Amino acid sequence: MVTARALLRRFGILAMNVGSFAITLLTWSWVLHTRFGTPASAALIVGGIVLMVPASLAARRWLDREPTPRRIYAATFLLHWTVMILMGVAILEAIKTGRSWRGWTLPLPPGIGWALMWIAGVAGVLCVLNLAVRSLGAPWTIALSRRLATDWLYRWTRNPMGLATVAMLAAFGLWIQSALFVTWVVLLVTPAWLLFVKIFEERELELRFGESYRSYKARTPMFIPGPARRRR
Repeated sequence: MVTARALLRRFGILAMNVGSFAITLLTWSWVLHTRFGTPASAALIVGGIVLMVPASLAARRWLDREPTPRRIYAATFLLHWTVMILMGVAILEAIKTGRSWRGWTLPLPPGIGWALMWIAGVAGVLCVLNLAVRSLGAPWTIALSRRLATDWLYRWTRNPMGLATVAMLAAFGLWIQSALFVTWVVLLVTPAWLLFVKIFEERELELRFGESYRSYKARTPMFIPGPARRRR
């Protein structure tokens, strides 16, 4: 039987998620509809990605002080929505202005990038379905997974959703034929994402799933897909 306290807690979590989602959408909309000067635009594109790292470090330190279930959820909730806003702002501004970036034009047919964007997009959708069907969860803290996802796409890499996101951004750079955009993805977005995972995500999953996650981590590549390794 569900108690009134439990119902109130569920309502509070739902309200926080809805409110955070609304704030995120409003922030993204503001970025999309605002024309920034070159310095401000560059600050959003670079700063939004760079700030993911200190945010991850702060959340990890706070989590390690008191690794209780309540602290795990709170730290994950705050960091995930912070990263969604920071990364979303940077990506949207980069996509909005990418065609005007100066630099070497890639001598590749735009159709290659377009096709790769579709492939990466489908992979991203499959990741969401993977979480929903196999681990009873959803991306970020919309619904924390109840089971550890270790099959389907997660059998080949521990971070298929991050890989799909990075691949789609790189494909967009190929589509607009911008070497500078692809460089931004490879040298800034990808390392920041990997640090976010390494600093916080892996620790959070280890606390929630214990030995099952440690075993999964030992046999499955972190980012680049590959066959499962035998645990020594």
